[in-house]
Amino acid sequence: MSEPVSHFHRGEQKVQRRLGLGDSVAKKTKAFVRSFMPDQHRTFFSQLTFTALALEDQQGYPWALPLFGPEGFISSPDNKRLHIKLRSALFELLVAELNLNRHIGAKIGMLGIDLASRRRNRMNGSIVDSAQTSLDIAVEQSFGNCAKYIQARELLRTNTAASLKRGVLPQTAQYLNADAQALIRRADTFFIASRSAQFDSDWRSGMDVSHRGGLSGFVKCQAGELLFPDFSGNRFFNTLGNIEIDARVGLFFPDFSSGDAVFICGRAEVDWQPGACAVYPGAERLVRVHIDAVLALANGLEMRGKLQQNSPFLAQPVGQQGAWRDTN
Repeated sequence: MSEPVSHFHRGEQKVQRRLGLGDSVAKKTKAFVRSFMPDQHRTFFSQLTFTALALEDQQGYPWALPLFGPEGFISSPDNKRLHIKLRSALFELLVAELNLNRHIGAKIGMLGIDLASRRRNRMNGSIVDSAQTSLDIAVEQSFGNCAKYIQARELLRTNTAASLKRGVLPQTAQYLNADAQALIRRADTFFIASRSAQFDSDWRSGMDVSHRGGLSGFVKCQAGELLFPDFSGNRFFNTLGNIEIDARVGLFFPDFSSGDAVFICGRAEVDWQPGACAVYPGAERLVRVHIDAVLALANGLEMRGKLQQNSPFLAQPVGQQGAWRDTN
């Protein structure tokens, strides 16, 4: 009898095999990657006020975008579908200004995350209905993530949305200016969107968005590129597997204290050399992103929140600098 088809695509499998894991990850995790949303995940998404989405632009670059709304703005009519009431002025501006694809049939990635409770679940799928005020998404992959390295924050709504209007966003640039570099260097959280090389009927193809979090200073950057560590995690290698077959990525760096944010799209590569990550104790590899476009936004986030507690998996208390570790 032939082996069942793996629920990981060829890029994820390539990374797993490169690291000597063979097909063991697929066999051990088959029950965790579903083509439907379990009731626990459906309830979780309906309670969120913030989520991150991944959509592609006209050049095929994925962008990681924040989506804010009141509790209940996301619902699940059944275990194969999510419905989103679009009430985020920032999201609509970003989609319009960046010319992102939110049409029927477009692939979309979604990370539901509750920073206060440190819970997160992933969903990847396709848009099956797109109206001016809503999105309907067909679920293609649904799976949970551990709570490691999520920094605790209680996010609160602001009135920023009232001042967001079409045309107020700055033009994208090719390099990080001094203010954008400073925001990234003090960041303790960011989100990274990635994609498979092709979009087709294969349920494993599509968009993905993942969380990274840690102590300020874990991301190194200069005008044209940035660098961050990758540590041992759940061995799915969703992000690294996508990078293996398509280098295009998008990153979203929020500053929830000020409301500022930096959005980046670029091309990523993994440095597999054993000595490359010596600057990050415990890191297994480094990811380098060559920046192609930057959008820096001042006071645009529709929620605010101060750091309440570092992840218990971090070695240092709030306020101290240092290296960090994250997963996925």
